[in-house]
Formats: sequence, C-alpha cells, structure tokens
Amino acid sequence: MTPLLLLATLFPAADERPKRDFSRWEKTIATMEKRDKDKPPPKNAVLFAGSSSIVRWDLSKSFPGIPAVNRGFGGSELADVTHFAPRILLPHQPRLLVLYAGDNDLGAGKTPEQVLADFKDFARTVHARRPKVPIVFISIKPSIARWRLADKIKKANALIEAECKKDQRLTFVDVWGPMLGKDGLPRKELFVKDGLHLSAEGYKLWADALKKYLK
Repeated sequence: MTPLLLLATLFPAADERPKRDFSRWEKTIATMEKRDKDKPPPKNAVLFAGSSSIVRWDLSKSFPGIPAVNRGFGGSELADVTHFAPRILLPHQPRLLVLYAGDNDLGAGKTPEQVLADFKDFARTVHARRPKVPIVFISIKPSIARWRLADKIKKANALIEAECKKDQRLTFVDVWGPMLGKDGLPRKELFVKDGLHLSAEGYKLWADALKKYLK
C-alpha cells in the first residue's frame, strides 16, 4: 500500500465519514412539535436544551415564576441538539437558552476537542437565526458512573469555558467544583442510584448556580 493510499484509508475525506443518524429521535421531536402546535410555549421564555439531565428536571419547581420550557431528550449528544434546534428551539423566540450536553458525547468516545467543535456548531446554529439570544452552558458534571472520564471532562469544560469568554453572548456555569466533596470525588447525595443522573439535591445545586442568569 502506497503512503498516499494509507493516509486516505486512515483519514477519509469528511464527506466519506459515517454520518450521524438522527432518525432515532424523530418520534420524540415530532411529539414536541405537535405539543407546541396544540399549545404554543410562551415567547421570551427560557428554553432548556440537552440530554436526560434536562429531561428529568422539574423546572417549575426549581424556577417558580420564571417561564421555562423543557426541550431535553434523553441520550442526546451536542450534535443531536444542534440538528433539531431549528425545529424545537429557535421557532419559539427564547430570551435565553440553557444547554447541558457533552456528557453523553464523552461517554460515547468523543474527544474534548470534538465536544468543543460541536458546542461551537450549536452556538453558530442558534446565532445564525437568533443573533442576540444568550446561551448559558452548564459545565459537564462530575458523576460517579463516569468518573473514569474525569480528565476528559475537565479538559472539555476548560475548552468550552475559554470559548465562552470570547463571546459575550455565551456564559459558562461551573458545576464541576461544587459537585465535588472534600475528598475530591463526586458527592453521592447529588445523584440517584445509577450514579449518573441527579437527585433532588443535585438539581437544587444546579438551580442555585443558574438563578442569577435567569433573572
């Protein structure tokens, strides 16, 4: 095999690389769209987007008096949220977007650099249609179930935090530090039995970290 052929095999052209299959989410997204048609969410609301940590969040309990709309879908990665943003986020003219994603990306084997690239793609997608909408990114959490990925999570968080500092429309909210105990490990009381998803106390911590940005 010639050197050029070997390089082509190892590094295929971008358009030849496997494309992500978004069809697995179609039923969930279609259900959201039908609900929005039957009962449109309020304009100028705070939209929460991302994976199961968003899906499970009782927003009315955490943020009473603040119009908040849940647009999470479990198991999603940043690329999924970006793909469906034009259908479930942008039509509703939010005054603020809160995003939690990247956790599943790293769990699936993506690198911190790939997570950063996907975050930047999300921000570009949002601001192409809603240039003034602020995006608040909740840092990827330290969890018991994925503690093996701690170094990658910290690197991804650092990359995204640095990116947020470049644009006043982007805000990085750190929950990594507050979720660690004195022993430097994830605080058990912040999680349910699976060690991955948040308990009521975990959501309280997140809500406290976010409240000043939602006012």
